[in-house]
Amino acid sequence: MALLFAFIILSCGGKKEEKKEEGFSVERKKATTELPTETNAATETKASERVDMNTKGIGPVKSVTLSPGIDQTLATSGKGIYDQMCLACHRIGKKFIGPPPNGILERRTPEWVMNMILNPQEMVQQDPLAKDLLQEFNGSPMSNQGLTEDQARAILEYFRTLQ
Repeated sequence: MALLFAFIILSCGGKKEEKKEEGFSVERKKATTELPTETNAATETKASERVDMNTKGIGPVKSVTLSPGIDQTLATSGKGIYDQMCLACHRIGKKFIGPPPNGILERRTPEWVMNMILNPQEMVQQDPLAKDLLQEFNGSPMSNQGLTEDQARAILEYFRTLQ
């Protein structure tokens, strides 16, 4: 029995136990992927900040004439429609589910804005800027609210009051 015990002790005794350090360590390696040296100016600016005053978008609105002054009655009507139909996704002055509407007419044509309101599905399928906006806002498409051109025009007039 003693011989068996001695054999077991000798067979286990030759190993050194490594001291384990407390905690952990992370070895980081420098990434080898290089960024492209040339970038497209359109991709540098967020779609919501990009200025495009030439595109009219895809939809029924081909031409909009804005008077020099704001029609307050139409703008008030537009605010009511906006508060009821658009406020769930668009906040004035801040990014929410969709882009903020203030200053939109400094970046987009009135026709593009109305076509986006009236025809959002086709816009995100065919209009390059609308496609980029869809990507910027995490693939949250704008839903078609079933508004008339007169209602969209009232919202547009309300947007003219926002700075």
